[in-house]
Amino acid sequence: MASASSTSLSISSSSTLVDAKAPRQPTAASPQCVTLPTLPPPPVQSQNRPWKTTAYCRKIARNVMAMATGEAMATTEAPVEVATAELPEIVKTVQEAWDKVEDKYAVSSLAVAGVVALWGSTGMISAIDRLPLIPGLLELVGIGYSGWFAYKNLIFRPDREALVQKIKDTYKEIIGSS
Repeated sequence: MASASSTSLSISSSSTLVDAKAPRQPTAASPQCVTLPTLPPPPVQSQNRPWKTTAYCRKIARNVMAMATGEAMATTEAPVEVATAELPEIVKTVQEAWDKVEDKYAVSSLAVAGVVALWGSTGMISAIDRLPLIPGLLELVGIGYSGWFAYKNLIFRPDREALVQKIKDTYKEIIGSS
């Protein structure tokens, strides 16, 4: 009725698992057991830390909401006024130019096509760059052309003046005379 053999069961306390490594059993004694490495102890948190974090987060949320609504922020520090931001000049210029456009669908389509072309050309350039001799050859061509352009247009004064005039004329053609 009662078993004569007693089975010993040892349970290690949580403090020995956290503070020290778990005792490992030799693999020869129990081949069916798999041991896993122990986790590091959890970080010690002070009792007053959670409410400070929560209060800080609430303070930030109030400041963000105040900035979004344009109200002055209510903090214990010096009140900071929310400045009404004016749009930069370039944004105003772009908005005016967009309002003048009659065929917005065509302009939007051209913009999307330009982005797709840029993406495709980037892929093509990266594919060419992976070829063995092409990048070095193209680099030499670029250096040679830069040298020729500098010799032809930048060294002598009359050539520089002609280049500057050509750039100004092209700019006036694109922008329009104003």
